Amino acid sequence: MKILLIEDEPSVSSFIKRGLEEHGFEVQQAFDGDTGFRLARQGLFGLIILDLILPHKNGMEVCRELREEGHKDVPILMLTALSTTSDLVAGLEAGADDYLRKPFKFQELLARIQALSRRRQIMPNNRKLRVANLEMDLDGKTVTRNGKEITLTAKEFNLLEYFIRNKGRVISRNTILEQVWELDFDTGTNVVDVYVNYLRKKVDKGFSPKLIHTVIGMGYVVKEN
Repeated sequence: MKILLIEDEPSVSSFIKRGLEEHGFEVQQAFDGDTGFRLARQGLFGLIILDLILPHKNGMEVCRELREEGHKDVPILMLTALSTTSDLVAGLEAGADDYLRKPFKFQELLARIQALSRRRQIMPNNRKLRVANLEMDLDGKTVTRNGKEITLTAKEFNLLEYFIRNKGRVISRNTILEQVWELDFDTGTNVVDVYVNYLRKKVDKGFSPKLIHTVIGMGYVVKEN
């Protein structure tokens, strides 16, 4: 697989490139946001590793603009020294698929890459999902309810898909973190609650019946009544 590595620190970039090439990956480097964005939009890469703080165009802008241009299938792994929940949410909201805090061990980076690669290769048999009057088109990456199109970010889309595939099942916050984000979050993070709130505002507010329900002390469930 060919990986685009957008990282402005030469020592970090060289360390990552050398390790990935030893594991059989082909790596192309970019050392600023503008160059990385130009390369990424060519669509030649199976995965993008993107630092958050970059010259000329920061990682958040690169990620958001790529997703807005329609490059939604390539996984983006964001690297950052920032560690608050708001930083994490902002990166995922921009369209990142995963988030790795610096400093990190190479084996952790490799595990994240392999997990993202497996997720990309899995093609579910059912490419349209439905619950009540809400429909998801997994190929077109669209969501409609009562015929009205609803715009979701990449992470909101993934979360809703997971909920619908597990319709009627109460899912804990920890399970959602493991299955949707595949991240090892610090205990106490509220990123799941933040994203569930985002989804409710988009897919439940103004519609009937309500689909996303809280089960106090246990987690969340999607059901029709």
